Amino acid sequence: MLNRRPSNPPARDAFTPKERELIDRCRTPRQVQAFLRSLPYNWERNGETLRTFRGVVRNWEAHCLEGALVAATIMEQHGYPPLLLDIESQDMLDHALFLFRHRGRWGTVARSRDAGLHGRKPAFRTVRDLVMSYVDPYVDNTARVKAYGVADLRTLVRVDWRLSAKNVWSVERELIDLPHRPIRTSDRRHQAVLRQFRAFRAKDPHGPATFYEGKETWL
Repeated sequence: MLNRRPSNPPARDAFTPKERELIDRCRTPRQVQAFLRSLPYNWERNGETLRTFRGVVRNWEAHCLEGALVAATIMEQHGYPPLLLDIESQDMLDHALFLFRHRGRWGTVARSRDAGLHGRKPAFRTVRDLVMSYVDPYVDNTARVKAYGVADLRTLVRVDWRLSAKNVWSVERELIDLPHRPIRTSDRRHQAVLRQFRAFRAKDPHGPATFYEGKETWL
């Protein structure tokens, strides 16, 4: 965790009517996950972006880190700490997720291009156990989970990661610099999942890959 004095969540009147309506409608992690799934994916065709909750509501699209910021902002208004889980991959294409705890178990809310990288139900005893549920769905021709880290966004006091109208690149830099814990998986396991992935893609080049075990924990 980052060790700085935390910032307070915005008051309700800091949000626009449209933003407040969305916050009122999405009161649980499952509802936020459903909202993120309904948003078009931000492919950044007009240039890279890192929008806050406000920016996403205005543009009505989100990529993974933007989705995590949306979830953190909404769920903070319902009493959840704004925690981000950063999963680090060997190909440098990391995945950021909103991390939450419910009744002593960990879960996530996330936006992704890949079906297996969305959120997880709060079913995991440790954060490491939660990250392990992403190891197989993360595998493609280049990706492999190698580490993870957790950040408390309340410690980012020099950037308005909730409501800024500008891109908040310092959030991305903070996640890159965050201490990460290594995840070690066997080469045999990786190669077996990689063969499954390639066989699936040979038959279905564009469909969602959902052949993994553990789908009962997907949010």
